[in-house]
Amino acid sequence: MELNFSADCPPLAAMAAAKIVGISFTANSTLAPGSTPTLDLSKGTASFPDFYERDAYQTCQIDEWLDYAPIFGSGSDFEGACSSVDEYLLEHTFVVGNSLSIADVAIWAGLAGTGLRWESLRKSKKYQNLVRWFNSIFAEYHDVLSEFLATYIGRRGSGKPIPSKSKEPQTSSSGSIAKENGVHVNGASGSRSAFELDLPDAEVGKVKLRFAPEPSGYLHIGHSKAALSNQYFAERYKGQLIVRFDDTNPDKESSEFVDNLLKDIETLRIKYDAVTYTSDYFPQLMEMAEKLIREGKAYVDDTPREQMKQERMDGVESRCRNNSVEENLNLWKEMIAGSERGLMCCLRGKLDMQDPNKSLRDPVYYRCNLTPHHRIGSLYKLYPTYDFCCPFVDAVEGITHALRSSEYHDRNDQYHRIQLDMGFRKVHIYEFSRLNMVYTLLSKRKLLWFVQNGKVEGWDDPRFPTVQGIIRRGLKIEALIQFILEQGASKNLNLMEWDKLWAINKKIIDPICPRYTAVVEKRVLLILTDGPSNPFVRVLPKHKKYEGAGEKAVTYSNKIWIDYADAESISVDEEVTLKDWGNAIVKEIKKDQNGVISQLVGVLNLKGNFKATKLKLTWLPDSNELVRLTVVEFGYLITKKKLEEDEEFTDVLNPCTRKETLALGESDMRNLKRGDIIQLERKGYYRCDVPLVRPSKPIVLFAIPDGKQQSAS
Repeated sequence: MELNFSADCPPLAAMAAAKIVGISFTANSTLAPGSTPTLDLSKGTASFPDFYERDAYQTCQIDEWLDYAPIFGSGSDFEGACSSVDEYLLEHTFVVGNSLSIADVAIWAGLAGTGLRWESLRKSKKYQNLVRWFNSIFAEYHDVLSEFLATYIGRRGSGKPIPSKSKEPQTSSSGSIAKENGVHVNGASGSRSAFELDLPDAEVGKVKLRFAPEPSGYLHIGHSKAALSNQYFAERYKGQLIVRFDDTNPDKESSEFVDNLLKDIETLRIKYDAVTYTSDYFPQLMEMAEKLIREGKAYVDDTPREQMKQERMDGVESRCRNNSVEENLNLWKEMIAGSERGLMCCLRGKLDMQDPNKSLRDPVYYRCNLTPHHRIGSLYKLYPTYDFCCPFVDAVEGITHALRSSEYHDRNDQYHRIQLDMGFRKVHIYEFSRLNMVYTLLSKRKLLWFVQNGKVEGWDDPRFPTVQGIIRRGLKIEALIQFILEQGASKNLNLMEWDKLWAINKKIIDPICPRYTAVVEKRVLLILTDGPSNPFVRVLPKHKKYEGAGEKAVTYSNKIWIDYADAESISVDEEVTLKDWGNAIVKEIKKDQNGVISQLVGVLNLKGNFKATKLKLTWLPDSNELVRLTVVEFGYLITKKKLEEDEEFTDVLNPCTRKETLALGESDMRNLKRGDIIQLERKGYYRCDVPLVRPSKPIVLFAIPDGKQQSAS
């Protein structure tokens, strides 16, 4: 299909709509200025059968919105249109009906087409409903829409295609991040990204990167930054991305970790071209090690480990440094055999023992280890160190740019020197800052301690900073991706608050998650003397502003439960509002001999003014249909914001990191499934971790932070 249009006025809405429904077209900007472009999308596609043609009423609504959309490009009317649509979207998830239509795309493209004018408004809180709607569409269809933005949204929102440059690509294959007007736009949320720098000497189509986790634990939030940074640059330069498992330490690694790392990488929506293992290259690494020995660039050393460490610190050469090639080769064979003599040795590179950079002071290349490898068993009795295998495998796999966190900065010279000794070309290193979170341990060794000592349930524990842990706690992956991409690949060290991440998450879940009511175990019965003696049922929406959340049946009775904390706040003859029912007046407060409230008595006043009441109470009917709940709150594992390098983490363990509260929930909650995210009215957001299995076992809900509430301590 060919789309003809005048160069001064590309039909952005039609182009974006075509991208979303998967209709390919060739843009041809040859028509005379002012000519009317045409593109027939009325039939939609199999994926979007109701994209335009619906029932008569909704189709008419779509037509009206299509006529309205161009107002966003009409200058002075822009903010008036934003205000009007923002007010409309207060009670709507989509522009027409309950699903995406071409009307949504037309409005979306109209806003996007204004470029920086709309971007500046998105950063403010002026049109929150409009921004929420815009971001949700961008997040859902970011693969195609970010490519559309990069290609067609030109300088100052002119809509003119952006000219490509050899080293500054403008489109993205998966659309995680595109670039608009010289400012990078985050595909998950559309917000301005912190990725501002270019890879050195990078050429479009020739960049090759690798994400190389060690399979000694699950992927955590720090690894996520490295993974997404690699994907960003691979997309930006239309290059390749390899996932490589750095599996050179059989004492720490396992197939379980490999499987779960791949699962987490998929969760992060990382698109890679191949999966490789450093262990695939063990034979070539052995050959390279022997080659370096023969060339006098490596030697076998049997100096005790602690003595060797001290000699490196002091710049003292090992007594083995000047061994003959023959002697080194003989000891090398002992290492390969894993003999008693070989176990006393290691292979070291002969670099520069006097260099101020201590990483160049003859680093260790190989150590003996008799532990079987999780992939290749007991074939080898020795394994290469990261310092040796990383520059080798990067070069052999054709990596053009190695992204490394700045904690490796002092070892960059070592990396390049080893590649030089091996006879390889130089691989560019691009540094980015490690992501650090307050009250959080990101060391896999330290996280393993919690697992092994039974301090947590496992690597997916909700208190862990692992991808599986924070998702189990209720974080949406869209929020994590947006949070990481906003940090960018900068080199500035930062200590991030979790509140920001959870605040992003709240913006995603709040517009759509269903609402339920629960009362905690410590509760009081309120008897309404004029209430319905025969309970009746009403069907109410689970979310008053989002029809897609569904409906629930609510029972009304003359006996209802309220939280004890609410009962304590009520005075005799006080009028209160019962949510989703009306007002009531409390006439009597009964207490036991210890002064504990045992019962409230009141009357309904359904015509009362709810705006005049101080207390708006959630409640549940006194019914055997209610379901039992266990509500779980979590705290940080440590009590210190930032752990110093020489500080022992076991000295700052938080003694209380999990708090359970028993409660009752409304009957419709028996339909919750594992992973469902809900809001308990006046209590917060929760993720269902254990759904209802049988009446005797409670539903388990994990509290989701919202960026404001304090964690359990």
